[in-house]
Amino acid sequence: MTQRLRLGVNIDHVATIRNARGGEHPDPVRAAHIAADAGADGITAHLREDRRHITDTDIDRLMAEIALPLNLEMAATVEMLEIALRHKPHAACIVPEKREERTTEGGLDAARQLDALRPFVERLSEAGIRVSLFIEPAERQVEAALRLGAPVVEFHTGRYAHAEGDERSTELKRIADCAALATKNGIEPHAGHGLTFDNVVPVAAIPQIAELNIGHFLIGEAIFTGLDASVRRMRVLMDEARGTMA
Repeated sequence: MTQRLRLGVNIDHVATIRNARGGEHPDPVRAAHIAADAGADGITAHLREDRRHITDTDIDRLMAEIALPLNLEMAATVEMLEIALRHKPHAACIVPEKREERTTEGGLDAARQLDALRPFVERLSEAGIRVSLFIEPAERQVEAALRLGAPVVEFHTGRYAHAEGDERSTELKRIADCAALATKNGIEPHAGHGLTFDNVVPVAAIPQIAELNIGHFLIGEAIFTGLDASVRRMRVLMDEARGTMA
């Protein structure tokens, strides 16, 4: 039977809305509970260096209150490494981070940063944290992940999400080819960024991909339909794409 595709729900932008006014509402931890009840398999949160959305307190509470695995997105900095080692989340996804960007604009160039990334992958792995590298779907990046010993890669799907026509087909093939390459080399492929109800099915149908991490769209759609309904619909689309409906 086809492997069930996992859904990780990123709750960053619940915190973005909260931080726009200050205070405690809306609560990203409450959002994580709702996502869990609606069919999420994990929770993703990006603790940025500037704390523009998720805060240290949010991570404390997520680790204490949420039963689902936490995927901590983090930059490769000493500060973030220390936080990850202190909390020991299920997974840590190393992402590129620039202060001026609105959101993560592309994948980590692991191929050019082997020496810089190696100690982070090693320290996290030694602590029992499953390391993921957020990379572009490119052969050289998959090969870099293999050289670093990262057990997971997450392919940046932003180019696919914003492309149209033949260009979208080309981007989808890149993702599928790199997912097959990763799997062949013992690396578990995930994907995420820019995925919506309208474009998720072709990516979800790639058999090697084990997990999708989706946040901004689900939180935005929740304004109109509620977070429970938003997550449930995404779950149905993913299951239909895999032929794993109950």
